[in-house]
Amino acid sequence: MNKIKIIKTERDYEEALKLVEYLIIRDPEPDSTEGEQLSLLSALIQDYEARVFPEILPDPIEAIKFRMEQANLKPADLIPYIGSRSRVSEILSGKRQLTLDMVRALSDGLGIPAKVLIQKPEISADLEYEHWDNRLVKEMEKRGYFGSSSLKESKKSELLKDFFSPVGNHLQFVGMLRKSHYRSSPLTDKHALNAWATQVFKKAQLIKAPAKYKHGIVNPDYMHELAKTSREENSPILVQKYLKKNGIILVIEPHLPKTYLDGATLLINKDNPVIGITLRYDRLDNFWFTLMHELAHIALHFNQDISLFYDEIEGVKGVDMNSKEQEADKVAREALVPSSKWEVSPAKLIPSPMAAQSLADELGVHMAIVAGVMRHEHKNYYYLNKIVNSFTVKRYFQQPD
Repeated sequence: MNKIKIIKTERDYEEALKLVEYLIIRDPEPDSTEGEQLSLLSALIQDYEARVFPEILPDPIEAIKFRMEQANLKPADLIPYIGSRSRVSEILSGKRQLTLDMVRALSDGLGIPAKVLIQKPEISADLEYEHWDNRLVKEMEKRGYFGSSSLKESKKSELLKDFFSPVGNHLQFVGMLRKSHYRSSPLTDKHALNAWATQVFKKAQLIKAPAKYKHGIVNPDYMHELAKTSREENSPILVQKYLKKNGIILVIEPHLPKTYLDGATLLINKDNPVIGITLRYDRLDNFWFTLMHELAHIALHFNQDISLFYDEIEGVKGVDMNSKEQEADKVAREALVPSSKWEVSPAKLIPSPMAAQSLADELGVHMAIVAGVMRHEHKNYYYLNKIVNSFTVKRYFQQPD
């Protein structure tokens, strides 16, 4: 492992980001040596960014709404800080500006920094785009997000405005997805996250599903039968086609720098839910667990007032694991390796290839999936490395979706 040092140059910064991703994959305990290294690196990265990159404060109303989302607050819960129900409505809709007393109350009561709340409530899209990280925009250009346009010919703000135009501008898209759920790293670049989600959404719009999704189709039995497809040589392609017939669109889009994303579920268009998978880990077991986790969101949370779920399946210690994520993880795990079978299997006791193959045969799923579950349950990610690393997925998606 590289030696941790003060970040002085952009090269140091890039190396630190790579080391953070390596440590995130290891998922260390907070008090372990690697856990402390991850905490130290995070602090060094944040310090460097504070020194080198100009501070970009969020819109105050967006900050309030984001805090409401985090704390599961309703507009009525703001009455003690803002006043009457009608006054809360005026503030949240932008019809009235915050007073000094409101700023103090919201800062003390909800922990929103006063310097955020005292800003003018609206920032133009063009100005907001100018603050985007140039490296992120260059990566988007490299991937073809801007089509034939380039930074040589156009301003950064113009490229970003055109990129978001099919879904409104960036700020409108964030508003549309405000009812979203994050399980993500504290180091995640939210601009990159929204750019990725927008690209997935745009790619999904180009795919014509032959039917509308009927709520209730995705259930534990459906998911378990789908998992049996994993034994087929080209199972990722087969499952993509099968989901499409049922009105669910599966899009593969690699994660952007400074995101640690495995997958996402977009429920913007309820007729055709969209699942985005990054293949951040090029392993069959991760593909199937991520897919099942996102399908679980569709099964469990379709009719809830949430438009998007961002998920880091193999997340970071300290990331809030609330009930929705625990539910989705449990359903995904049951679909792949039911606990009733796991509890009586030799795989629970002996992390061997023979035990993995035996349980996989019994369940009718790919051995790599069982091996991945065994590694997780035994809390040792060195076990069965040869099996889980031998079956990759990216090769099936070299062509456009």
